[in-house]
Amino acid sequence: VQLQASGGGLVQTGGSLRLSCAASGFTFSSYAMGWFRQAPGQDREFVAAISGSGITTRYADSVKGRFTVSRDNAKNTVYLQMNSLKPEDTAIYYCAAGRFSTVVRAPTDFDSWGQGTQVTVSS
Repeated sequence: VQLQASGGGLVQTGGSLRLSCAASGFTFSSYAMGWFRQAPGQDREFVAAISGSGITTRYADSVKGRFTVSRDNAKNTVYLQMNSLKPEDTAIYYCAAGRFSTVVRAPTDFDSWGQGTQVTVSS
């Protein structure tokens, strides 16, 4: 299993970024995908997840209404569109492949992780 996240960068408060995660080595459409983030000195936290079919999504309260998770099963890619970014969104963002097709949010329900991409939001 390989997960390659990209799209991070430096953006001003209120700006937008779109993260991508290209997956390979497994039947992509059969598994939920998730995004997590980790800021310096903090635990990794759940951001968003999407079911294998793409029908069901789930978000952390802190990003609800600002972030949108989506997937293209034909391209084996999951996306995280991040709008209205805030300085507190600054973190390394990781994509992960779930153990099941249904949406989950606990880190222990994901068994493959990408390398992370840095998102920095300046005030």
